[in-house]
Amino acid sequence: MAKIPPHIIDDIMQTARIEEVIGEFVNLKRAGSSLKGLSPFTDEKTPSFVVSPAKQIFKCFSSGKGGSVVTFLMEKEHFSYPEALRWLADKYGITIPEDRPATREELEAISERESLHIINEFARDHFVKNLQESDEGKKIGLSYFVERGFRPDIIEKFQLGYCLNVSDAFTSKAKEKGYKREYLEKVGLTKSKDDRYFDFFRGRVMFPIHSISGRVLGFGGRTLQSDKKIAKYFNSPESIIYNKSEILYGLYFAKSDIIKYDQCFLCEGYTDVISMYQSGIQNVVSSSGTALTKEQIRLVKRYTKNITILYDGDAAGIRASFRGIDLILEEGMNVKVVLFPEGEDPDSFAKKSSATELETYLLDHAQDFISFKTDILLKTDGEDPIKRASLIRDIVESVSLIPDPITRSVYMQTIAQRFDMNEQMVTRELARLRQDKQERDSRRAVRERPVEPIPDPSLPPPEVQEAASTGFRPKIDPSEIDLMQKLVQYGSLALVETFTNEKGEEETVENSVAEIICHELDVDELVFDNPVFSRMHALISNSLTENTLLKPSYFMRLEDQEIVCFVSDLEMSEKTLSKKWETKYNIFTNTEKDKLKEAVMGSVMNFKLSKIQKRILEIQEVLSEKRSEMKEEELMDLLSEHVALINVKKLIAEKLGRIVTG
Repeated sequence: MAKIPPHIIDDIMQTARIEEVIGEFVNLKRAGSSLKGLSPFTDEKTPSFVVSPAKQIFKCFSSGKGGSVVTFLMEKEHFSYPEALRWLADKYGITIPEDRPATREELEAISERESLHIINEFARDHFVKNLQESDEGKKIGLSYFVERGFRPDIIEKFQLGYCLNVSDAFTSKAKEKGYKREYLEKVGLTKSKDDRYFDFFRGRVMFPIHSISGRVLGFGGRTLQSDKKIAKYFNSPESIIYNKSEILYGLYFAKSDIIKYDQCFLCEGYTDVISMYQSGIQNVVSSSGTALTKEQIRLVKRYTKNITILYDGDAAGIRASFRGIDLILEEGMNVKVVLFPEGEDPDSFAKKSSATELETYLLDHAQDFISFKTDILLKTDGEDPIKRASLIRDIVESVSLIPDPITRSVYMQTIAQRFDMNEQMVTRELARLRQDKQERDSRRAVRERPVEPIPDPSLPPPEVQEAASTGFRPKIDPSEIDLMQKLVQYGSLALVETFTNEKGEEETVENSVAEIICHELDVDELVFDNPVFSRMHALISNSLTENTLLKPSYFMRLEDQEIVCFVSDLEMSEKTLSKKWETKYNIFTNTEKDKLKEAVMGSVMNFKLSKIQKRILEIQEVLSEKRSEMKEEELMDLLSEHVALINVKKLIAEKLGRIVTG
């Protein structure tokens, strides 16, 4: 794809609002001058995900991730750097010049994950075009959606389409565009048998399944044939971009309204979501016919703690759905249930009702899970005393899953009143069930505790392997962190130095902090050992040759996300969000800013002292291990260097007011 010009990148970064973008993925709430929410990267109970609108950065304290709005999209949606920028440009209406489809060569160079996304988006557009422009698509697919009562704007919004009932119409078109058959099969759009291939969804109306950011992850395809031997729905197989247990259909369209109304309606099918949305209830999602999972519940939990499950009036699997209610309770969320009249489902009821009637019905018929579960079970088990006792125990067991003790207590009162029982008896049963659960959890934790692997002597220590994967050394020299912090945060500030010229007159010269530090390092030919800091040092040095001073905002726009992460951590640390974080990066106070020159030179001296000490230790190690093997001239040179370094070390230590022994 065409490279995005630097001035367009600047425009995107200046226009994009991190709080707006992240707000589409996380329910953020005001916390002083910042915003907080539950981490989208980890499963946490207490919010530790912080967004700073003023600095346009985020920090996830539970996972350690942090950076700019681009970093967030790359981490959350697995975008590449250009993809994240293009997503933001599209959101904020910024035109990227010379944008064009990828060539065959460029497609081959794109990673597999990105290739699968591109293929799905091509398929979506192809199916939409079939529906709207082909004779077969209009006659069969579009007619079906119109008969279902879907308006044109809704069909367009949900990007509904049609796959022609031709053996390989889509696959042939995709191959013409240069898409690999291997990838077409991985996303389930193409199937092969022997030497022939065919379209998996042929003759079906298509429902694209979107990620939270709107990327197409897969498809649901409904047959329009009445043959009972043919499966009503086909769904895309799981792939590296599509895991059905972690996806909710319609969430991309519903997330804003879920946050707005602090409520999420959960139904079963694609058409349920679309009909409800068209009728004005837009905070609605679907599990797409699969059993509700913890991952799906946690997805909703990012936006609200309130879920209302919508059941068909004649749903045969209501008892089986009790497990989903228990999972919701276990996540500490509030759950209610709405049962539609017999013979109705959310799709049919929404079509025959006005927006007001639908909203009123949902409000008037919402039950707490105890009433719902009791009503369902009493219909079949209520007269049998033993089954009645089992029913009560079953409901108490659901309550025992709730993490909040006050909520559990309120439900215990409700159960005692509903069944005319002594509350203490119900509470004792609750305590027993929670004790049993804790013991089961403990035994499971012991069974699942990972066995420590025996280290492979041929490999580096684990911490070194981990450091290699991130670009950071396992232990970063504190003096390097200190000096790089000065370069980033104070590099563009000017310092005035006074000196005496050849005539004995005092003169003043103004230099930036970056110029002073880089000059000191150049004179002594010193470099940063940490590879991230080394890259930053090179950028700063190059900018000085062009008479340009770099500010923190420059680093936040870079494609190098390790640099972005480090700079955003420094920026976030200034807000005193975490004492641990302040200690980690040795953040300085306003008093130090008042004495900036002394602070800068102190950091430079500490940096030099650290490098000298490192070199002294290296020499001592060589002398200890190889002295007997060394030539006399080589040995004398090394000893001379060692003495000289010891003397320089003492001089620097004296300047820093330290006592050096040895």
